[in-house]
Amino acid sequence: MKNALIALALGPPLLWGCTSSPPEPTSRSAQFTDYPRQLLETFEISCDGPGEQFRKTKSTQFECLSALPPDTTAFLILSYDGSTQDLPKGIRRLSARRNTAGYRVDAELFFLIPQKEGAPVKVPIESAALDQELTTLYRYFGGMPL
Repeated sequence: MKNALIALALGPPLLWGCTSSPPEPTSRSAQFTDYPRQLLETFEISCDGPGEQFRKTKSTQFECLSALPPDTTAFLILSYDGSTQDLPKGIRRLSARRNTAGYRVDAELFFLIPQKEGAPVKVPIESAALDQELTTLYRYFGGMPL
């Protein structure tokens, strides 16, 4: 399970599995009965690789910012007319908000591309493999994927 968390927290999924059973539904959101302290602490601890920075942007929002490889950086700058002074980053964000059933955790995965002028462009990362990893992690830490 630790390998699955590291694969999610450090970047693209490292675990690819084959199964003969139909795929289970995946989700980037989960419901927890109690505050998901262990999930959030593990997320913070795992954000310690080269070029990574953890930050808590709000009391309920946690981010891991990652420097990108040069080819990905160049592609994003050229594709989205980005700035070369402030480079794009990969961002993994977890938000944990209290609700009537306990806590809802939502994950966002995206590239943030600063512009020459104006607000940065946010490009969502869509990945069935990452969604599966999130579903697995939520269950491991006691959550019910939504």
